[in-house]
Amino acid sequence: MTIQQTLTRCPAAERGKADFGWLKSAHSFSFGEYYDPKHMGFGNLRAINDDLVAGGKGFGQHPHQNAEIFSYVMGGALEHKDSMGNGSIVGAGGVQYMSAGSGVTHSEFNPSQTDEMRFLQVWLMPEEQNTKPAYDTIDLSDADKSGTLKLFLSRDGRDGSMTTQADASVYAATLGGDQSITTDLGAGRKGWVQVADGSLQVNGVALSKGDGLAIEGGGTLTFDAGQDAEFLFFDLAD
Repeated sequence: MTIQQTLTRCPAAERGKADFGWLKSAHSFSFGEYYDPKHMGFGNLRAINDDLVAGGKGFGQHPHQNAEIFSYVMGGALEHKDSMGNGSIVGAGGVQYMSAGSGVTHSEFNPSQTDEMRFLQVWLMPEEQNTKPAYDTIDLSDADKSGTLKLFLSRDGRDGSMTTQADASVYAATLGGDQSITTDLGAGRKGWVQVADGSLQVNGVALSKGDGLAIEGGGTLTFDAGQDAEFLFFDLAD
């Protein structure tokens, strides 16, 4: 770790909250009715919403433009339909990704009438405006993520990841027992860790479910002390 590197914990309890009955959501950054000028995003990361959706409920058709949006499904399943003609159901461990580009409408629903579903919805800002909209999905197995950073979204689509218009590389991982992960954040980049479940440490900083960690300054990052931990790691444009 370089002396210039700073790590700032963003506690789960300080996230913005929304409760619409059928939807319970926690916002890491300003979103919807939650506004905090100190939390408008981080680098080109604009939104992380931790959503719990009741059975048979969801988001009706609505438009997006010039945003890179992915949904990381934690439990249950998420059904997607859009104006590009795509339709899919993504279960736990899966990720659906949409590049809104010049404009697209879509809907997202919980296809189960009885079971709740949980997902993290993330917005990234694209490098270019008004590109051609696109949609993709990927399934991540338990083995893909166990004790390792599994790349699933990147600018160049490397290592079998989905391709995004944002200058970002996004990884998923699980961590437990004596597992440890070490990676390097490049100079001039920002990093963000979002804990989806469990707890872990990053360079000695203790994090629990719902916590975020803002990383400024390049250098080595070590993820360890995991207890049933599942998290996302973002390597972001400054």
